[in-house]
Amino acid sequence: MQPPFASDQVKAAFDVPDAVARNGLLALRQLIFDTAAETPEAGRVEEALRWGQPSYLTPERRTGSTIRLGVPKGARFALFVHCQSRLIPEFAAAFPAWDRFEGTRAILFEDPAEIEPLRHGWLIKRALTYRIRKPLEIPA
Repeated sequence: MQPPFASDQVKAAFDVPDAVARNGLLALRQLIFDTAAETPEAGRVEEALRWGQPSYLTPERRTGSTIRLGVPKGARFALFVHCQSRLIPEFAAAFPAWDRFEGTRAILFEDPAEIEPLRHGWLIKRALTYRIRKPLEIPA
């Protein structure tokens, strides 16, 4: 069950014409909230609009790097992180040849079935705890 949207504006950002993209964005949103619930060190995750896209931040503990969801030009939907962070390079090193990337800023998707909770949840957890120095853990 999807958590309630933070605002009508955030909810409207998910109203994209492509139903496959909408379902994918909602699946990523759910994975962000599920991962946040399993990551107490990140604190509360806040949903807001940044650059017109649904964004997820850790405002109280400020442990994370912003995660955004959107529809890029080169794919149906995407999960974006800060392009100057180490997040995408670390993810690509941990899971080589699995995903399609847009530089160091996004994982690109064509279908919600491509979302893998263990792999993509790992990236989300890393983003939510980006400012906490931890060794790189690759799930088995």
